[in-house]
Amino acid sequence: MKDLWTVKYRPNTFDEIIGNEQSLDMIIRLARSNNLPHLVFHGPENSGKSSTAFALAFDLYGDDYERNLAYFNASDFFEQGKSYLVRDKRFLRILGTDDPKKISSSVINVFKEVINEYASMAPMDADFKIIFIDNAESLNSDSQHALRRIMEKYTTTCRFILSTTQPSKLITPLRSRGLQLFFTHVSDAKLAEFIAKVIENEGLTVTSDGIDALVYHARGNIARALNTLQIASIQPGSDNIGPQQIYDATLGESSENVAMLFDSITSKNVLEARKYIDALILEEGLSGQEILLQLHKTVIASNEPDDLIARWVTKIADTDLYLTESANDRIQLEALVAGFCQ
Repeated sequence: MKDLWTVKYRPNTFDEIIGNEQSLDMIIRLARSNNLPHLVFHGPENSGKSSTAFALAFDLYGDDYERNLAYFNASDFFEQGKSYLVRDKRFLRILGTDDPKKISSSVINVFKEVINEYASMAPMDADFKIIFIDNAESLNSDSQHALRRIMEKYTTTCRFILSTTQPSKLITPLRSRGLQLFFTHVSDAKLAEFIAKVIENEGLTVTSDGIDALVYHARGNIARALNTLQIASIQPGSDNIGPQQIYDATLGESSENVAMLFDSITSKNVLEARKYIDALILEEGLSGQEILLQLHKTVIASNEPDDLIARWVTKIADTDLYLTESANDRIQLEALVAGFCQ
């Protein structure tokens, strides 16, 4: 199996990052001024937030940047819980066991202890270290208040970068501790230019219509474009990739649980629909917005009457708005299902 292109083509430096010029320029100027504050990156999934954080660490610390950078994924902590903690060797010394049943402390207390310990350690060879917390929207209120106090306590030796797709889920005192920078997907023109370089580098033959179809499908999401193109490159007909090959590659991107969720909705089986929502969130790890995107495609492709599809799309759009201000994706998705089944 080939290496994942999302990993192969992930930017390592500021010069390799595409798009988000305004936020990127601000970060570069702050890094050059040696006056970097805490940062809050917010924007949609796969918009370059994590890549920018790692590029910043590389710019500040060089090839050995990992010595002064600690990465934590909040969703792993608070959605997978103790089963995740015992799999991460960094926490073994703190936990004292690799058996989740023997962990007496709560996940919140473990999170506080881990972050506090990493923040308190002096940087190896720099003025400060960076602690990068991804998917910060998964932090509950108690952990956010604890994090705010830790940020205040170790501000001279540690800088925090919080990355989130839903900044409204962060408490105001936490957001106010950092400079907020918005990230978004790249323009179609820049995506097409980037994809053309990947096509040349991989020795592929892609028609102009194929590139247009890929850009239309990705909608500025570089990771989605790379995944789709890689799938198309190993399917029949990959010697000359056109719109049909791109379309065939996109078919495998939808979860079967979304199709089953849609079937449950059309049959007005609310209890069954809730089971598929749980499977999508807990087993597949999809966010509410990712589920909505796939459900939207399923609704559009259905053979239901146009007026019914229009009503469903309106409800999906409303739920997409509610998710930006909500604290629980499952509640909003279940409300959507209830609305469908009326």
